[in-house]
Amino acid sequence: MTSSLGASYAKLWASSALSNLADGVMKVALPLVAIRFTDSPTLIAGLTFAFTLPWLLFALTAGALADRFDRRKLMLVANTARAGFLAILTVATVFGAGSIWALYIAAVLIGVAETIYDTSAQSILPQVVDSAVLSRANGRLYAAELTANQFVGPPLGGVLVAAGAAVAFGAPAALWVLAILVLLVLRGSFTTGHSRTTTVRADIAEGLRFLWSNRLLRALAIMVGVFNLAGSATWTILVLYAVGPNSAMRLTDPGYGLLLTASAVGSVAGSLIAERVEGVLGRARALVLTIFGGVISVATPAFTSNPWVIGAAFLIGGVTVSVWNVITVSLRQRITPHRLLGRVNSAYRLVAWGTMPLGAAAGGILAQVLGLQPVFAIMGAVTLTLLIGMFWVTDKRMAEAERSAEPASGAASQPNA
Repeated sequence: MTSSLGASYAKLWASSALSNLADGVMKVALPLVAIRFTDSPTLIAGLTFAFTLPWLLFALTAGALADRFDRRKLMLVANTARAGFLAILTVATVFGAGSIWALYIAAVLIGVAETIYDTSAQSILPQVVDSAVLSRANGRLYAAELTANQFVGPPLGGVLVAAGAAVAFGAPAALWVLAILVLLVLRGSFTTGHSRTTTVRADIAEGLRFLWSNRLLRALAIMVGVFNLAGSATWTILVLYAVGPNSAMRLTDPGYGLLLTASAVGSVAGSLIAERVEGVLGRARALVLTIFGGVISVATPAFTSNPWVIGAAFLIGGVTVSVWNVITVSLRQRITPHRLLGRVNSAYRLVAWGTMPLGAAAGGILAQVLGLQPVFAIMGAVTLTLLIGMFWVTDKRMAEAERSAEPASGAASQPNA
């Protein structure tokens, strides 16, 4: 229960759930609306490229901001911007100004705001709860985020698109406004004590040096980058493989949203059991298991168009990716100095998430040249190469990294009542 982690955590949890519900609706609505403007795999893939490109271009700046300013206030600003951008897109759609290029512009702007929100949200958690309960706090937070983003959001997005593009874009804008209202009641200071005497460029360089010098974090960042490249390549073209009478799976818009909930169900379950899996198997064995789950999730559509089989694969992949996230994010939060956490998170995500637009571009190009199914097989093989990284990521090295970490500076200035 979130209440066992404190009132401040409960508020953060609720705001995050609302924000992620908005994300889930929007990320399904965008490609479904886009295929009404074009059936080009390259242009559809380009939309995902536009949405994820800010993680490649703006992530490091977002991390520096998260270490310079109050992280709660940055989250408020980012959600206000996202709601505003989507409100403008809604108005444009109502007045007939919608187009694939309007979707591109909205995707880029919302993506920039997302880099600030997500970096600040991940960095604020050690200020809200104690280090000893980070795995539990991350697990509960991921469960809420994934339930909203992947379980409730996708089918809701499919239904809203069927009701009209303006409705589909207006709903997430309203949800972001609600998330802002909840976050406003979270009290306390969430700064790092940064003096701001250094330049943003110098701050970014310090975060990059820390990540590069830490072999464990560096290996994990590269591994996640490879997986996200493969995942982005396949998820980008999945809508073309799944939706429409001429597609392999022949799903409707709402049916596509429901297919994605299989991954969400697994992700929620994985978030809730991650702490127990970590304790029973040990972190290294658990991470190896997650790699095999990722291969199953990415590669299965290469061999079948049966939605039940693909849904089962997505369920397995959802469980394992959540276990990976809880273990690795909690580790990063424990071994990174508090004053550097925003910058290290953003540097990590530059590597880990910066590959997503590259994967989206690769998926679109490969699908255009080879067809859709070969892309799933190729990216499954790419995901399997992550096993190489487990020669560096061992239980011994993770334990040593935690023992040698700087002492934590404590949770937020306000008690968790």
